[in-house]
Amino acid sequence: MTAPHRLLLVNGPNLNLLGTREPGIYGSDTLADVERLVTDAAAARGFEVRAMQSNHEGVIVDAIHAAREDCAGIVINPAGLSHTSVVLRDALAAVALPVAEIHISDVMQRESFRHHSYVTDVAVVHVIGEGVPGYAKAVDLLVDVITGQAEG
Repeated sequence: MTAPHRLLLVNGPNLNLLGTREPGIYGSDTLADVERLVTDAAAARGFEVRAMQSNHEGVIVDAIHAAREDCAGIVINPAGLSHTSVVLRDALAAVALPVAEIHISDVMQRESFRHHSYVTDVAVVHVIGEGVPGYAKAVDLLVDVITGQAEG
């Protein structure tokens, strides 16, 4: 059986406010812009995308669990859950899909509590601080891993 050509895009808490939330940090692109960018980047590589955003940890965990049925990988901006959620980390590890972790801002240049991410050790791709365009980079790198084209 071949792997499905679908990615799950997960955007965590408060990312529904992109475009209006702290534009000096996150820019003026909206969540719809992010989803369009990811969909286009994935389509260019022969993948489709199921996108979801939630402000609720359990909803995100349920979506991650469901991804093991029909997705080949997960692109996730866990937002504030990066720094607080062992549950999110464990869900990503449990589904055993390749994960790309993305952060719009450079979390290492922000408050000290943002310097640790529970997701980092389960992600095979990390794109940090490259703004919204970083999502497309994360898709390309993750698809390279999925298709065996990643540089080793």
